[in-house]
Parts: sequence; C-alpha cells; structure tokens
Amino acid sequence: MSTARRSPRPRKHVDLALQGGGAHGAFTWGVLDRLLEDERLEIAGISGASAGAINAVVMAAGLMAGGRTAAREALLAFWSSVGTSSRLNPLNGGMFGALFGSAAASWTPLGLYMDMASRVLSPYQFNPLNLNPLRQVIADAVDFDAVRRCDKVDLFIGATHVRTGRLRVFRNAELSVDAVLASACLPTMFQAVEIDGEAYWDGGYTGNPALLPLIAEATADDVLLVQINPVERDEVPTRASDILERIDEITFNGSLMKELRSIALLKRMLRDEGRPIERYRAPLFRRIHDLRLHRLDGGVELAQLGNGSRLAADPASLSRLRRLGCDAADGWLARNFTHLGRRSTIDLRREFPGEALPGRA
Repeated sequence: MSTARRSPRPRKHVDLALQGGGAHGAFTWGVLDRLLEDERLEIAGISGASAGAINAVVMAAGLMAGGRTAAREALLAFWSSVGTSSRLNPLNGGMFGALFGSAAASWTPLGLYMDMASRVLSPYQFNPLNLNPLRQVIADAVDFDAVRRCDKVDLFIGATHVRTGRLRVFRNAELSVDAVLASACLPTMFQAVEIDGEAYWDGGYTGNPALLPLIAEATADDVLLVQINPVERDEVPTRASDILERIDEITFNGSLMKELRSIALLKRMLRDEGRPIERYRAPLFRRIHDLRLHRLDGGVELAQLGNGSRLAADPASLSRLRRLGCDAADGWLARNFTHLGRRSTIDLRREFPGEALPGRA
C-alpha cells in the first residue's frame, strides 16, 4: 500500500463584488470572515463600493500583514472600533451609519435630525469643518502602503465623479484614505472628497458594486455578489421613512441591475451566434462567455431588521449583523460550493424574464 501523501486539492478561485448598504456592511464582514476561514477558496479580486470598499481595503491590508488569519483579525478590529466610537459618542454612530446609508432610513430623533438638516442645509453649511469620524478609524485600521503594493488580491474601489457623473475605479496602486472615503461619501451628509483636484461622491450611484472591472481585469471566472440591498419588496411602502428607504434601495441597485442585464444580453448574443469562443478576438467576449455568477444575500432575516438598522453602529447591532453574515455564508457554501468552477447559480433568465433568455447563464 502506497504511503505517498496526496497533494492538496487546488483552491477554487472566486472574485467578490461587495455592495454598500449602511451599517449592514457588518453583514458583509461576517461573510468575509467565513470565506477567509474556508481554505478551499482563494479570493482573487474584489470590487466594492461604500461599506463594501471599506471591507475590501481592510481585508487586503490584513492579508498583507499576515494572511487569512490577520485579515480576519483586521476586520474584527475595524468593526470593533466603529462600535466603540458609536458607543462613546452617539452622534458618531449616526454619522457612521450616514456614511453608508440614508439618515432618513432611521425614524429616530437622530435620524430625523440628520435628515432635516440635510434637506435645509448642505454639508458645507452644517459641517463646515468637514468632520468625518471614519477618517481616523480607517487610517488607524489600514496600512495603505501595504494595500498599494498588495499582490494577494486585486482591488477595484468605485466612486462617482461629480462633474461627469461617471464611475471612477481606484485600483490597488491608487488607493488611499481619501479614495475609500470618496467611495462612501453621501453628498447630502458629507462634502465631496477631492482627489487630484476632482470631486467624488458615493460609488453606489454609478456602481454598487461595479462588475465590469472584475470581468475585464480580475482572474477568476466565478464572481460572487454579496448583496445587502433588497431588490424586491413584497409590500408597497406607505410610511414616509419606508418610502425614502425604498427609493434608496432602488437607486443604489440601479447600476448593478443594468450591468447584470448587459451581461445577460451578451451571453445570449454569444450563444445565439454559436461561434466557437476561440474565434472571438476580444478578450472581454471570452470572459463574458466563461463568466459564472453567484449571489449571497441576507435573505428575510436581513430585510426584516428594519430601516433604522442601517444607522445602528452600536457593538450589539454590528455583532448581530456579523453573525447573520457568517450564517448566510455557511448556508451558501453548503448549497453552492460544488457549483463553483462549473456553472452559475444566478438564473439570468428568471432575473430578466422580459429578455427571453434561453437556458441558464
């Protein structure tokens, strides 16, 4: 009987697309914690906006500092800092939530105050010193020199260019505290972030998150979308706060839905033409052909937390969201790990029934 040791199975490579969505970014923290724990996976690239961008750079800095374990510790330290700051200063808690979501999402005195202030005054008036509690927390948590030279994961951080309304993608070598704050800059709550003389707002307006950079530049053929903004709601909102929250959800999902629809149409075109994929000269066509899409979301549990939870940055709320993310990732891996490298688990035909897409993408 042979005693030769079996070589370990190769890891499955996956790219991640991380949405922004208020303090619900702690849900994504839980997802990342579970994915980093799974040695069967290799995260090759990450596209992120707002809270998704913050999670991405914190994780990358941790990977550079000491691999998967250090990345998990870095995420824990960052979100613990957010919770501590929120507990010590309730105003900071509301501002942390507003960095990623709408103040109107919370039907609380603080949420109402911030919403009223943003409707009457601009951030250049009610926050003339441009105070941002997250700046120091990010600076303390992330070694941006390490992120800029990171060779562990490719990063694509989206922000909205104010003058043109176009998406600006910051890659590893371009990343800084300002680039991350630009990705999370709600213009009704914070002054635009200036980088090289250009002003930027929240990346969620133009890419939440952007998929094209992953498809065109990252290496994995499997893209896992971690979606924390509900696409569908069973009930029509009637309360003012619920209406505003639904408007935000639709707005911040809009660019993503357009990209998914474009991918669906391109896949359909490639199938209908029936040409061997090697006949296409454009590498992007080959990438679209081989692309396998997956989605992980918070399901009913996350959707039912209520509008105010996007602004709740206290330790208990963040811990609860992290646990939801871990559990969701556990369930997703149990159901779908074997499909990685084989097929998509998002049915684009069902996502876009009006396109009459044949078969599963």
